[in-house]
Amino acid sequence: MTDSQRTASIQRTTRETDIRVDLNLDGSGISKLDTGLPFFEHMLDQVARHGMVDLDISAKGDLHIDAHHTVEDVGITLGQAIAKAIGDKSGIVRYGYAYVPLDEALSRTVIDFSGRPTLEYDVTYPRERVGTFDVDLFREFFQALCNHAGITLHISNLSGRNAHHIAETIFKSFGRALRMAAQYDPRSPGVIPSTKGSL
Repeated sequence: MTDSQRTASIQRTTRETDIRVDLNLDGSGISKLDTGLPFFEHMLDQVARHGMVDLDISAKGDLHIDAHHTVEDVGITLGQAIAKAIGDKSGIVRYGYAYVPLDEALSRTVIDFSGRPTLEYDVTYPRERVGTFDVDLFREFFQALCNHAGITLHISNLSGRNAHHIAETIFKSFGRALRMAAQYDPRSPGVIPSTKGSL
C-alpha cells in the first residue's frame, strides 16, 4: 500500500472537442460535471457516487453536429486519467464486479485491470433515446474508456424495460466494480496481482 494520492489531471484538445478530466480514485464520490449533455452527466455522477471517486469533467464539443464526439472523447480522457491514477497497479485487487438493480432493471459489470483493452457489451435498449440523448453512444463511451485505461470490461444488462433504468444500472455497476478492482488488497501490499509480475 502507498500513501501517495491516486489522482490524475488530463487535458485533451482536438478540432472537435476540448476535454478536461480531474480524477481522484480515493475520493468521496464528489462530482462536478459540465458537458452540455445533462443525461450523460447524470450517468457520470453515478460513477462518482458509487465508485467513491471524485470526478471533475469539463467538455466543450461540437454538439451542433451531435453528441458522438463529446461522449467518445470524454471516454478517452477519463480512460487516460484512470490509467495515470492507478499507476503500476501494485497492491490493487485488480478484479471487480457488481450487480445493480433499479426496479425492473438489473445489470452486471465485471472489470479487470489487465492492461489488455477489451469491451464485451451485451445491452439492448427498448428505445433509442432518453430525452434527446442517443443511448447507442454509451457503447462508444465504454469502448473509448477501455482502450485508454487498458482494462477488460464486461457489461451485461440482464433485465429491464425502461431505458433510463437500464443505463443507470450500467453506470452504477461500473462505478462499484471500478471501486472494488482499484482498491488496495491488504493481504498483498505492494504486490502486482499477476503471475507475470506486471500488468
